[in-house]
Amino acid sequence: MGIFDRFASLIKSNINDLISSAENPEKMLNQIIVDMRDQLVKAKQQVAAAIADEKRLHDQFESEYKQSQDWENKAMLAIKEGRDDLAKQALVRQGEHYSHAQQLEVTWQSHQAETEKLKSSLRDLNDKIEEAKRKKNLLLARQRRAQAQKRISETMSGLSEKSAFEAFARMEEKIESNERMIKASTEIDEEFSGDRLQRDFKLLEKSSGGAGADAQLLALKQKMGLIAPPSSPEKRQLGAGRAVDEETVQAEIEEHDEKANG
Repeated sequence: MGIFDRFASLIKSNINDLISSAENPEKMLNQIIVDMRDQLVKAKQQVAAAIADEKRLHDQFESEYKQSQDWENKAMLAIKEGRDDLAKQALVRQGEHYSHAQQLEVTWQSHQAETEKLKSSLRDLNDKIEEAKRKKNLLLARQRRAQAQKRISETMSGLSEKSAFEAFARMEEKIESNERMIKASTEIDEEFSGDRLQRDFKLLEKSSGGAGADAQLLALKQKMGLIAPPSSPEKRQLGAGRAVDEETVQAEIEEHDEKANG
């Protein structure tokens, strides 16, 4: 089982335990993120160790190739000096280092490929953790909406018997009844209490209040010249007196004529 397979199994196990025992979804999701980050740290350490091993193998086979080249140079020097025996020994040592270098290079290439896979898996794990952090906020928002909807449903279910609405209706009817009783009591007090004659005169004064307004309107129209001003009381009395005198004189004339003819 690979490094990330072990981490995935551990994370999955932790998540299942949290889901089974979780009472607070927000706390559970936060704990999952914390666990994933912890595993990411451990994964980084493992990948870093693998990269270090890969670099060590690279350095080792490079060193073996260098030593192989050095022994070949020594064999060439021995040949120049006429020491074929030393040249043979140097070539044997050169071959050993070269063979070892080839083996290490093959091992390094295989290890390098595995290291690249680990680095890619590490990037994927990091991306998934970032995605999980984003999803956490969305899941918490959905959880809050679900809880709100549940509370609303429970409230509406509790009101299904219409007890609350019926209580409001009864209270409204009671208030309206009280208002009607107050109006009735006021009417009774006005109708059957106090000095009735005094009340009648007050009503009369109220009804005559409109006459004052009519007089003001008539005066305003006269001021604007829309209607002629009324004659003064003295003139009206003089006119009436003259009409009475003329009637008296006419009667006396008619009486005198009757006596003369008789």
